[in-house]
Amino acid sequence: MDAINPKSKIGIVGAGLIGRAWAIVFARAGHPVSLYDADRDALAHSVVVLQAALSDLKAAGLLDELPATVRARVTPAMTLADAVANAAYVQENVGENVAAKQALFAELDRLAPENAILASSTSTIPASQWSAALTGRVRCLVAHPVNPPHLVPLVELSPAPWTSPEVVVRAQALHESVGQVPIIVRKEIQGFILNRLQGALLAEAFRLYADGYASTDDLDKTVRDGLGLRWSFMGPFETIDLNAPGGVSAYCERYGELYYEMAQTQTPRQWDDRLVRAIENERRALLDADDLEERAAWRDRRLMQLIAHKRKAAAQD
Repeated sequence: MDAINPKSKIGIVGAGLIGRAWAIVFARAGHPVSLYDADRDALAHSVVVLQAALSDLKAAGLLDELPATVRARVTPAMTLADAVANAAYVQENVGENVAAKQALFAELDRLAPENAILASSTSTIPASQWSAALTGRVRCLVAHPVNPPHLVPLVELSPAPWTSPEVVVRAQALHESVGQVPIIVRKEIQGFILNRLQGALLAEAFRLYADGYASTDDLDKTVRDGLGLRWSFMGPFETIDLNAPGGVSAYCERYGELYYEMAQTQTPRQWDDRLVRAIENERRALLDADDLEERAAWRDRRLMQLIAHKRKAAAQD
């Protein structure tokens, strides 16, 4: 299989929040995009929202072309066959249901060109669970994004045991070419990488709250104004490598036993109704439920500002 051409067609199946964000990712990189959803109303709405999102990117200095120019590369598809016809890469974005994915990928495998890569945005279902029976299973893998993928560039590429290594290489090259940051999940594992790391932090945050050590707001501050500042431009291994003279070995020699002892006490708590209600009450005291959508838009604007800053800083490094 050859590398995917920078102008090759991309098929997006599922036009919800993730699907339309993927459409932006590929269209702003110059690819023609065919966007499909079985719900015609959802498809029409997505196209409208997509235009607004492109305008926001332009205002933030994150779009090199006019929004209308990028928008013109996205074509609504009325059928699944139209969406994947002549596509070099297909990104699926339907609900987290194994049977539904098995049925859909059987159709995609039948309809898409033989050399097209078939990828799923699933955040919970390994590729082996929905691709095992497919004739073209060697071209299937998970490409799990972070929400929203047009602002947060990480993509987890998780192949099934039978996925062709060449397919993984081509998918990685494609995502790099459109400005994403792909990582390779070397073996299938529940939750992939990002959700497991996030889950570890959430488990401890819930435990610390449940046992009365800190409020939800103070736990958020600890990450937002502490750990998160470093984590916005370096990961955990680089962090500890720089946190002790002599690097990671010296850090582990100093603190390894302490972290091991702490880990013995970090038993996760069930997220039962009582605990969830208590956290919900604290959150609603800080942010009314009616303001959640507006706050999410604020989050996206902050992400755009952070991305712009990181790009500027990277150019100066």
